[in-house]
Amino acid sequence: MWYEEWFDHPEYELVYQDRDEDEAKRMVDLLERIVRPAPGASILDMGCGRGRHARALARRGYHVTGVDLSAYAIEEAARRAAQEALTVLFRRGDMRNPVCDCCFDGVINVFTAFGYFENDEDHVRALRAMHRSLCPGGWFVQDFFNVPYVLENLVPEDRFERAGSIIRQQRWVENGRVNKRITIRAGASEQTFVESVRLYTLEDFRAMYASAGLRLRHTYGDYEGHPHSNASPRLILHAEKPETDTC
Repeated sequence: MWYEEWFDHPEYELVYQDRDEDEAKRMVDLLERIVRPAPGASILDMGCGRGRHARALARRGYHVTGVDLSAYAIEEAARRAAQEALTVLFRRGDMRNPVCDCCFDGVINVFTAFGYFENDEDHVRALRAMHRSLCPGGWFVQDFFNVPYVLENLVPEDRFERAGSIIRQQRWVENGRVNKRITIRAGASEQTFVESVRLYTLEDFRAMYASAGLRLRHTYGDYEGHPHSNASPRLILHAEKPETDTC
């Protein structure tokens, strides 16, 4: 599958080297406003990538564990945390498998680190695994793209030059997924990579949360916390694990 290889390629860093650290800070600002985690809360960042959000949380005194399928991403996340003298536990893992039983106060899954699998059942399995890792009464915050906004603003193609390479990105929607083909040309050499994400709507998440045992509390449309609508750039969901759920 595309996600098993793409995130380990150095070309990923080339394409996405402008990922915004301030954006991660804004997401954590929103998290603190809507959830109000206890000081020193234990938080799982599932699908943590290079650790932007995990490090932002660690700077504020939370005990953070970051999990990602990409070995390279985990190594890079640990390296960046060490540069800041931050204590974050990073480990490689598949989000479909529980990290633990009832050991986190909160779980985050942000920046559309979801929707990659071919089958809906695997996405529900991932949500169930994150639910299982939460303490009873624990909170869950998920940040996904907003489907109506994506469809309205999809850019079919763009190109840019970076570090001597020409990068071409082609986007299209097919079979309920938004796809991107990335072609990188450096001199006579050319490489192609593909991304594909399921177009899950708010109603889809409602159904999956119910199946996973998560109780949806609120939705937001951006990192400033504005109400969610079709015109919102993001779909941010705040849910919880019922206190009656046992470990």
